[in-house]
Amino acid sequence: MPAPTTAPAPAAAPAPALPSPAAGHAEGVSNDEFRAAMSRLASGVVLVTAQEPPLDPDDPHAPRGEDVGMTATAFVSVSLDPPLVLVSLREGSRMDDLLAEQPLWAVSVLSESQRHIAGRFAMKGRVSDRLLFEDIPYTRGEASGAPLVGGALATLECRTEQRVPSGDHTLVIGRVLTARVPSADGGPLAYFRGRYRQLG
Repeated sequence: MPAPTTAPAPAAAPAPALPSPAAGHAEGVSNDEFRAAMSRLASGVVLVTAQEPPLDPDDPHAPRGEDVGMTATAFVSVSLDPPLVLVSLREGSRMDDLLAEQPLWAVSVLSESQRHIAGRFAMKGRVSDRLLFEDIPYTRGEASGAPLVGGALATLECRTEQRVPSGDHTLVIGRVLTARVPSADGGPLAYFRGRYRQLG
């Protein structure tokens, strides 16, 4: 007796293709539309700082390099235990390149009276960082060696735990080594719809 035959199972429908990370924007989303939507998200403003490492790390007397600073609005708390924060850096920027080799950095949370500092360190085609720091009062962090801006609402010193390439930015996750609240005066500096703002 011939063996019973069965109809072949229908072929499964192919899964929809997911856009690859290199595919760029989804259909219908332009750079301008994305920027406009994200500009409606109010953000705090911080100054990220780091000091270039010495040319000869084995020589304790070797002079250290320049201080480097960058205004950032993409800065968030990640974890309480352990204390972690995250800052987003434009890929290939001076700060991105520096933090790829220097694991220690700092953050000063700017007050509403420090708009000029935020604007100065956000300029494109700016002068050297040494000149930018010239007339800004700061102390040097004990853990990082980086400048901590005088009059900031809070300061943190961090050590990089992880670097995550993401699109045209690098997400830098840092463990907080010190956290201080040196000033209780004034409100925070905010960034909303492409402008620095004060609360209230």
